[in-house]
Amino acid sequence: MKLSLSVLLLCAAAVCVTCEQPPSDEDWLELDTPQGPVRGRRDPDADHLYSFYNIPYATTPVGENKYKPPLPAPVWDKPFDAVDKHVICRQTIMPLNLMPPGLVEQDDCLIANVYVPDTRKKNLSVLVYVHGGGFVIGYGNLMKFKQFLETKDIVLVTFNYRLGVQGFLCLGTEDVPGNVGMKDQVALLRWVQKNIASYGGNPDDVTIAGYSAGSAAVDLLMLSKSAEGLFHRVIPESGGNLAGFSIQRDPLEIAKTYAKQLNFTNVDDINALEKFYKTAPYELLHSDSLNDRYDSTFVFSPCIERETTKDAFLTESPLSILQKGSYRKLPVLYGFDDMEGLVRIHFFEDWKHKMNEKFSDFLPSDLKFKSEEERQEVADKIKKFYFGNKPVGNDNILSYVDYFSDVLFTIPMLWAAELYVEAGNNQVYLYEYSYVDETTPTVPHTNVRGADHVAQTYAVMDGLNIYNQNKDITNIGFQIMKKTVRQLWYNFIKTGKPVPEGSSLPAWPAAGANRAPYMSLAQESELRHEPLLETRYRFWEDIYQKYYREPIPPPATSAQSRHEL
Repeated sequence: MKLSLSVLLLCAAAVCVTCEQPPSDEDWLELDTPQGPVRGRRDPDADHLYSFYNIPYATTPVGENKYKPPLPAPVWDKPFDAVDKHVICRQTIMPLNLMPPGLVEQDDCLIANVYVPDTRKKNLSVLVYVHGGGFVIGYGNLMKFKQFLETKDIVLVTFNYRLGVQGFLCLGTEDVPGNVGMKDQVALLRWVQKNIASYGGNPDDVTIAGYSAGSAAVDLLMLSKSAEGLFHRVIPESGGNLAGFSIQRDPLEIAKTYAKQLNFTNVDDINALEKFYKTAPYELLHSDSLNDRYDSTFVFSPCIERETTKDAFLTESPLSILQKGSYRKLPVLYGFDDMEGLVRIHFFEDWKHKMNEKFSDFLPSDLKFKSEEERQEVADKIKKFYFGNKPVGNDNILSYVDYFSDVLFTIPMLWAAELYVEAGNNQVYLYEYSYVDETTPTVPHTNVRGADHVAQTYAVMDGLNIYNQNKDITNIGFQIMKKTVRQLWYNFIKTGKPVPEGSSLPAWPAAGANRAPYMSLAQESELRHEPLLETRYRFWEDIYQKYYREPIPPPATSAQSRHEL
């Protein structure tokens, strides 16, 4: 396992998950819910909260049915003790700092965690956080947001969803339709609509947020007809629905290629391919980290389903939906960090040589070319834009960071932001987060500091910061930054605006179609009126107008084609 996976996947400090003291009777809170009575306990780390863990929001199909959509949640008559059993979904091996002792991988993993303020008030705002991890690893409680709830007027929900092959294998067959990881998320949102009032939350006041792949997920949820009406505001943090890693370009080809890596060769027989995936042990299916691909994907991610698929999550490409404007327009708090590409910094010493040998291998997956010569021509153009006539090396490592910032995160999000506004959404609040201080490491071979991937999420979550999670230090500057960011997020959750009328914070109007104005969130935050990353955006706009590769659904089998006729 390479170190960069821990950065990409938003490493949380390892903690003991088996050393809590048993609660006393007065620590319990019992609630009547549509599923049955549920007992949570006062949180030992935050006495302003009651924590309800491990609540099954759906039932996971298992065995050879493991690629099917989620089944209804169970119900019960006797009180359900909602204690943390540390359940996570099947996934590739995680770094040790993401795998504290006691986490339990299991098939039936679709559980929600609900954090309820200790208050008599009802109809509280609801925040649902989708975890990151490249769609291949992670779990609902990977990040902690208990301090954010100190205002006692927000109910927080975190949850697991199926990952990697089991969540996002997409064959287009009845047993492997695709997108079950996203259908899990829709099931969670439906569970919230049905159950959250019992926990003090208002089902008509739901904000969904996510970081990294979770950010791309909530951005996709906004476009899905299956999720329409289940939430009311959206906070994508460093990840967008137009990113190459967000949608498989050719899911059947990806399934074939991965099966070959696992030494299965009869990949052109769709029935045999399906049987292989349905019967292969999970240890084999999750044996690849899926993190070192040159094309800025993590292999398995959401897909475009066939239009005939029952209960499909997405049957049209995000770009097509955005261009048509055929989705519900909601308030969106949309942004990224100034050095997102640091997520790839741990590959630099190896990749700089490979990029000089064949830069075309590092083009993003969402480009297509008529010939190898055309591909090489475009690769040369892109390499020259970022690195001039010099080889990729130590003296231009910041350009390496910019390149991976752009192909993974910034350009897709700016493109979507522009399309949102062009389609009539006048509630898109755009930002770039760039806060750094003396605890932030410098970029190798430089004296420059920048905000790493999902640094803004670390400002919202508990703890000090991404770099010093285990150190008991006082960082006044970062504490002030956390207070500001939390206030902006709180305002947006409560009002749909990061800076509502009457706020003491600097005014923050919605963005126009030119990606401005936007808020620069830094040591000295300020509203900026020039288009965000204008030169880099216009360069890629030209590239994508000529070479964009639309994702395609898996083709129908011959039997499906006869049935549809």
